[in-house]
Amino acid sequence: MDVTETVARLLAIEEIERLKARYFRFVDEKRWDEFGELFTEDVVIDIEGSAQRPRDRAQLVAATRRHYGDALTVHHGHMPEIEIIDSDHARGVWAMVDMIEVPEGGELPSFVGYGHYRDEYRRDGGGWRISRLSLSRIKLDRGPLTWSAT
Repeated sequence: MDVTETVARLLAIEEIERLKARYFRFVDEKRWDEFGELFTEDVVIDIEGSAQRPRDRAQLVAATRRHYGDALTVHHGHMPEIEIIDSDHARGVWAMVDMIEVPEGGELPSFVGYGHYRDEYRRDGGGWRISRLSLSRIKLDRGPLTWSAT
């Protein structure tokens, strides 16, 4: 691999890491339109334990908004393992923690989850987007939670 290819791969990895960082932040900040733009139109979603089973980008955004819109959420992604497949395709694994505090009487229980995202990415419209979102949790602690926003 020459220097140009190495630099291109490193830039792609940086762009993908920033993409996933926006994923976590946009959910926590409830920026739903921008959240939706992180995904390809034909995104494949596999969220272990999800009763909704969204089948496309619009359904994913709607389900996320419905479940987390009134909740206090904190999402963290750690230790990315990004593999560049070619100039337009990549995949990655992220360790994750999500803390969801739902208002009393909410549709879902509050919880803290620990697990991994196994995502695929595709260059689409000039930038990287998530083309497959796969989440599995190793552990799920259900509420009530004892933390709150300050």
